[in-house]
Amino acid sequence: MSDTPAMEMPGWLDMLGGLVERAPGFWRRVGGLESNANRDALDAIRVDRPVYVAGLARSGSTILLELLAGHPDTATHQYRDFPMLFAPVFWNRAFGQVYSRKAEPAERAHKDRILVTPDSPEAMEEMLWMGFFPRAHDLEGSHVLDGRTANPAFEVFYRDHVRKILLIRGGTRYLSKGNYNLTRLAYLRKLFPDARFIVPVREPRWHVASLLKQHRLFAAEERRDPRILKHMRRVGHFEFGLDRRVVNVGDDDRARSIDRLWHEGADARGYARLWATLYGFVQDQLAADLALAAQTLILRYEDLCADPKARLRQALDHAGLDLEPAKIDAAAARVSPPTYYSPDFSPEDEAAIREETEGVAARYGYG
Repeated sequence: MSDTPAMEMPGWLDMLGGLVERAPGFWRRVGGLESNANRDALDAIRVDRPVYVAGLARSGSTILLELLAGHPDTATHQYRDFPMLFAPVFWNRAFGQVYSRKAEPAERAHKDRILVTPDSPEAMEEMLWMGFFPRAHDLEGSHVLDGRTANPAFEVFYRDHVRKILLIRGGTRYLSKGNYNLTRLAYLRKLFPDARFIVPVREPRWHVASLLKQHRLFAAEERRDPRILKHMRRVGHFEFGLDRRVVNVGDDDRARSIDRLWHEGADARGYARLWATLYGFVQDQLAADLALAAQTLILRYEDLCADPKARLRQALDHAGLDLEPAKIDAAAARVSPPTYYSPDFSPEDEAAIREETEGVAARYGYG
């Protein structure tokens, strides 16, 4: 790692983030009051076919989000929405100037070539889910939410929140990226029966390599500045770093085994087992729910890199979004395979990844 810190956490952002973290119930009430104050405007907004991008971190979900967010009809969360996510109308109208609108694009904390500004699209929803599902990231107990799940308070709040993002961004189609929504597709479909889902998947060897790279980067930076670790917890990013957590799809023993592998230093096998667990769960769920399968597009990262125009057009068609060819060409030009790292595993780790993932990988067409 270079001597230049990869991440910076402004003091004011840490302070405001702490205010929200310490009093989630208060901010839920503030969000409800905001909804009541804007009731006529929110009720006039129809939520039409919201688009959800959901995949295990490092699957290509961010580049997909950015490409789709370039469509003029879409509205999504932005970096500037943090930390007052529970009251986005108030925050954006009263304190939007906190973030400079003239900020120069800079490589994001992941050091993965993606340039961002305060106006860039970002995954922010997890703060809401954690506010209403406080055990959303506990090791024990299933994280799966499906058509049988019921949380009336969340459902009212969330539907209003989606409308708020459409209101402040001036869009007609809500677009969301949320890694953990991979276990909530059926529940989201219950809330929005016409929703569209795009699930990016990546060849497991490269995927594990990318996860490990990020884990080492974030763990080092969180040791250097504990405020970064607090920020990751507040926004609900537990995929890597010092507070890395397993996604439990309903098998406590398997979740504990992944957690144990990580604690024993078997990071590659642990991530490979997580990959197989999550993407096996997705395949099983879609096979059992044909209606959900019809609304879900599986998009391989390698295919996106190999033929970005065709795959972007496929994603747009699935979402029901039209985009002129010249803009598709411009968006596709931003996509390329990673060249800044490559898998460098020991023979033992290579064997472990293959052993853990080959069965599920074959279901996605990986040899």
